[in-house]
Amino acid sequence: MEQSLAIVVGLIAVLSLLLSPKAKSDGAFFKGLSPSGEQPGLLVLVFSQVTTWIFARSLLNAAILGFYYGIWGTLAYAAYYLSFLTGAKIIDSVRFRYGFSSVQAFLDDRFGAWGTRCYNFVIGIRLVSEIFANILVIGILFGVSGSSAYIFAVLAFAVVTLIYSMLGGLHASLRTDLMQMVLFIVVLVLLTVLVINSGNVTIENLLFKPFDISDPGPILMLVALLQVWSYPMHDPVMMDRGFLADRDTTRKSFLHAAWISIICIILFGLLGVIAGAQAESGEAMNAALLRILGDVPMLLFNITLVVSAMSTLDSTLSSSSKLVAVDMKWVDPNVRNGRSIMALFMLIGLLCVFLGNKDLFSAVAVSGTASMYLAPVIFFSLWGGKTNIPVWSYLATFVLAISGAILYFTESAGHTQLLGEYHKYTKLLFISSAIMIFGCLLFWLGSLKSTPESSMEALT
Repeated sequence: MEQSLAIVVGLIAVLSLLLSPKAKSDGAFFKGLSPSGEQPGLLVLVFSQVTTWIFARSLLNAAILGFYYGIWGTLAYAAYYLSFLTGAKIIDSVRFRYGFSSVQAFLDDRFGAWGTRCYNFVIGIRLVSEIFANILVIGILFGVSGSSAYIFAVLAFAVVTLIYSMLGGLHASLRTDLMQMVLFIVVLVLLTVLVINSGNVTIENLLFKPFDISDPGPILMLVALLQVWSYPMHDPVMMDRGFLADRDTTRKSFLHAAWISIICIILFGLLGVIAGAQAESGEAMNAALLRILGDVPMLLFNITLVVSAMSTLDSTLSSSSKLVAVDMKWVDPNVRNGRSIMALFMLIGLLCVFLGNKDLFSAVAVSGTASMYLAPVIFFSLWGGKTNIPVWSYLATFVLAISGAILYFTESAGHTQLLGEYHKYTKLLFISSAIMIFGCLLFWLGSLKSTPESSMEALT
């Protein structure tokens, strides 16, 4: 099966290279414009949004959560995809209500340099974690961590994706996303049909874990419903695609991406649920799926992971180059610098693969927890229209969220037990609730004690 998967990966790589025209302008590389200067259409944007947010890591997480916590674990992960709905509202406010060209421009207007510094720090971590996690999934598919097959798969996948990403930048990413999403849908439909025909999709299997609000699945669902308000704003891949087309096309692309993504995640996650319902004692998810479904469905299962990893990785590299060159303005925003930035981020991601933490969900949870400092920014400054929030409120909320993210990481990894013996998702709910409540309180207090004229005085 590994040989067949390798052939498929090679074919996808060749197609991606063929569909990646060399960028001849900064507009094509950083803004996704066609050679004639045209913006992407609705279908391209929808498919690009979906395939870049259905990461390989996300598919694997949805299945793993279903395996351990039943359908409630999969639904909890699917709840994160409501981010497309809140993301649509965020983009509409930033870009079309206030007229800013980026999230950074909005934060700079409201909170000055500290607004963008904190934000760029969080999304920088987000981008590196995406590169690391999606490469990691590919390595896991081909071998045990540290094996020659694992190392070769990781390096080959990274090099191929980097090459075609460097060729065309965001324009190439949009073109390959379209192809990769079509392939993903075809494979997922085939996989779904095979699983249904296998006779394993039964009510008993799907509900092998009864609903209990205190179980990890429902608890994680509550966490998702808290984090979904701020999660999209800290994802530069999603936000970048909100600045590419006109208002109507942009709004529709987010709305359609929401329901398509949720359906895809649930369908894939149900594979984990089925495996969990029929797994033998001590049996891993992949082993259970292979025993239950056979070689062909498992090959399709792995192909979906490869396609989603590649589509997410090229988009993440494009957003990385835009972050450093366009948004942070550290270098001139030209094609040459954009390609160099991509190579640097890929190198950092590879270092994380070989040296970093292997817990896939930790990266999601830590990233999502850190992003919660943006929730009061959205509620008060963006949607509430308040321009008198002081910088100290913003910074205090940022420190609170980062501290919460670090605490969750140390608690979930077993380094500390400050929150007792609760399950790690229960701890995550405690932390997320505290950040949301106290972050909003800090902004509310700041709005009471400041005037529009004095909002920037604290740190300027």
